[in-house]
Amino acid sequence: MCLAIPGKIVSDEVQNGIRVGRVQFGGITRETCLDFVPEASVGDYVIVHVGFAISRVDAEEAERSYEVLESMGLLQVELQSDLEDS
Repeated sequence: MCLAIPGKIVSDEVQNGIRVGRVQFGGITRETCLDFVPEASVGDYVIVHVGFAISRVDAEEAERSYEVLESMGLLQVELQSDLEDS
């Protein structure tokens, strides 16, 4: 099973001809390829799967997804893993 989660684009730039952004997922920020969503810009929410933004999503839907992930304890697990990797 694969999981795609929403994140908010906080910055974007072009690196070696590829549009890349910093995307924030409930406190975690990751570099993400934005080439598949040319209409997305800083401040927009996108659905990200394995490092690629695959579609835009509105803020309300993103918030609902965060609530579900948090209720399942998945955000806390990821935050803890991220801290341990630092």
